[in-house]
Amino acid sequence: MLKSFTDVFKVNELRKRLFFTVLVVIAYRIGAAVPIPGINVEAVKSLFASQSNGLLGFLDMFSGGALNRMSVFSMGIMPYINASIIMSLMQGAHILPYLDKLAKEGEQGRKRITQITRYGTLILGAVQSFGLTMAITKIPTPSGLPVVLDPSWSWIILTASTLVTGTVLIMWLGEQVTERGIGNGISLIIFAGIVERLPHAAFRLVKLVQMEELSILYTLVLLAVVIIVLILVVWIETAQRRIPIHYAKRMVGRKMYGGQTSFLPIKVDQSGVIAVIFSVSILSVPLTIAQFASEWTILGFPVAKKITELFNTGSLIYSLVYASFVIFFCYFYNSISFNPKDLAENMKKSGGFIPGIRPGEPTSLYIQKVLERVTLGGALFVACIAVLPNYLRSVMSPPFFFGGTSLLIVVGVSLDTIGQIESHLIMRHYEGLMKKGRIKGRWFNIK
Repeated sequence: MLKSFTDVFKVNELRKRLFFTVLVVIAYRIGAAVPIPGINVEAVKSLFASQSNGLLGFLDMFSGGALNRMSVFSMGIMPYINASIIMSLMQGAHILPYLDKLAKEGEQGRKRITQITRYGTLILGAVQSFGLTMAITKIPTPSGLPVVLDPSWSWIILTASTLVTGTVLIMWLGEQVTERGIGNGISLIIFAGIVERLPHAAFRLVKLVQMEELSILYTLVLLAVVIIVLILVVWIETAQRRIPIHYAKRMVGRKMYGGQTSFLPIKVDQSGVIAVIFSVSILSVPLTIAQFASEWTILGFPVAKKITELFNTGSLIYSLVYASFVIFFCYFYNSISFNPKDLAENMKKSGGFIPGIRPGEPTSLYIQKVLERVTLGGALFVACIAVLPNYLRSVMSPPFFFGGTSLLIVVGVSLDTIGQIESHLIMRHYEGLMKKGRIKGRWFNIK
């Protein structure tokens, strides 16, 4: 394994991609530590200390701790994710024929859609940055200290401009990593923000054991639960259903082609971390509004306060809505990324068929049926993992943020990044990271 790891640095292009990715992540972490001028640091610390397991702590996780520091990257990548969600929904619902036309134009159409998404990110970022700036000037803190020392209009304009610029910079950094580095840049930025908390959480756990505030038995049970859940997540993320495909023999000139057997892989969790990120992004919108607009009332009824109570991260309503969004986006992502009709048509043209299934429309219906069944199992599992840690925290009260959302993102991004490194090594005639089997090929066949 050590020799396989050293092979990574023998490939010149792969080594450059890895170093570039590391440099971008370091630059992002530096920006996340630069605070906005005019912020009362003590007031911010008291605010997040009182809501570390609530909404603000949840949003702070996706900003990589930037929101906790009120830094220039406080909004994180959420405006870009929201813009991507809007574009995906519009394409999936066929609202604008222009987008459907671009989707069929190949690489040029994809570039145009990406450009439109960037403009959408800028617009959403401008609106959200102004809203966040106005909110932090009025948000109450447990210590009673104001978050903003001098909330003048010049400070509001400067801060809003800084926040939207930080979001655009993060978007650009993510795209540069995707193009010139290793892995998906946007996912890696979120991944870096989550992993940054792990050393502090481990140190805190060890300190509590040394102070005898936690027993060794309790700590071992807690670690065992984390390891079991981690293994299950890795198993589902790498599991797939294989549909056998046979190719008929045919004569082309004087040569015989076909007669081979292959398979069509359908991943159990086809959407990966996309469904989780999209769900969190949508849920954060009403919760953020309710959190920062606590004075809203309708006929004397405190609407914002009631919404905050119902959608608390540990409430039943929040868990049901969150799980429903995860399941919906799992199916939605598959509907726009996996087309059974095109697969059946391509198989028919190349002489391929599924044993016992007629080519054409019956093959398309069969693939669609298998996809729906496999997606249901994967979506239910992902939804359970996303909401289960909320109940574990209420029962076991672990001394660190053990979140299913963060776990799904960390595992998904890690597998995707390692898989890309594996592909680069194999393409250049290296053994890869594993001597037996391949990281992207060691799937579990779910029947």
